[in-house]
Amino acid sequence: MYICNCKCTHFLFNSKIIMQKDKIRFAIFGNEYQAKKSQAVFKIIAILQQYEAEIYMDKPFYDFVTGGQRMDVNVDGVFTGDDFTADFAISMGGDGTLLKTASRIGDKEIPIIGVNIGRLGFLAGVNPSEIEQAMAAIFEGRYDVREHSVIKIETSGGDSVEGSPFALNDIALLKRDHASMISIRASVDDEYVMTYQADGLIVTTPTGSTAYSLSNGGPIIAPGTGTLCLTAVAPHSLNVRPIVVPDTSVVTLKVESRSHSFLAAVDGRSTSLHEGTVVRISKAPFTTRIVRFAHRHYFSTLRDKMMWGLDQR
Repeated sequence: MYICNCKCTHFLFNSKIIMQKDKIRFAIFGNEYQAKKSQAVFKIIAILQQYEAEIYMDKPFYDFVTGGQRMDVNVDGVFTGDDFTADFAISMGGDGTLLKTASRIGDKEIPIIGVNIGRLGFLAGVNPSEIEQAMAAIFEGRYDVREHSVIKIETSGGDSVEGSPFALNDIALLKRDHASMISIRASVDDEYVMTYQADGLIVTTPTGSTAYSLSNGGPIIAPGTGTLCLTAVAPHSLNVRPIVVPDTSVVTLKVESRSHSFLAAVDGRSTSLHEGTVVRISKAPFTTRIVRFAHRHYFSTLRDKMMWGLDQR
């Protein structure tokens, strides 16, 4: 249900306004823990108003901005849960916020514009200083939409995963906080691979290959390669190496643990599962669509974010 709001905020910019026959609708999601940086929402809303766009905000973020931060914002309404539709979604935060936004969008396949007011910002590619140029590019059609594969988790013989079963980055099975390492029997398309003795196992998409998997020695996988990667977390044997498989595969995992339980983390959203729960990970029937602009390219982003070739002498 949309809740209307009639407060006003005025900003002036020099951007060229392109008139549209039909109003473009934007859904804004944001980080509810960055008080100072959340003020960038003023700039976003003011620019969109100049283009006569329809603007809606996720209720938790709206409450954070107008309540906790006592900011005055003018939007057409707010929404809760999955009760929204839009031509574009705007994620205001870091990569974690974009992952949450992607989870909320699910199979709606609404293109996401990531505004980086976090730290690394690998997925959220628009810096606050670039907001005006990015919005102009949207209304002038100067952008591309890149489709990112999504994976899903299914369980049987035990517990179910709480919340959304879909992940843009990765799904990881991990030991509990104070438990010993766990044993994870892994099969790909019902063919036994190996039993990992480790703190956990990560199944990652190409998008997630630069996240948790990379920090555990996994490879960087370019988008669009149609693959998944299995990366062990702190394996007991130094001979264990990441394995890349087609994303048409079904990865089946069975866990044994001294604590008789383990964690399933879906893009960082953790659920405790009991031993005996069989986990299956496969490609989702939809993709996450992320807006990219002409000056942003994958390998230039890699060089920038990974600081490749940086001479610190």
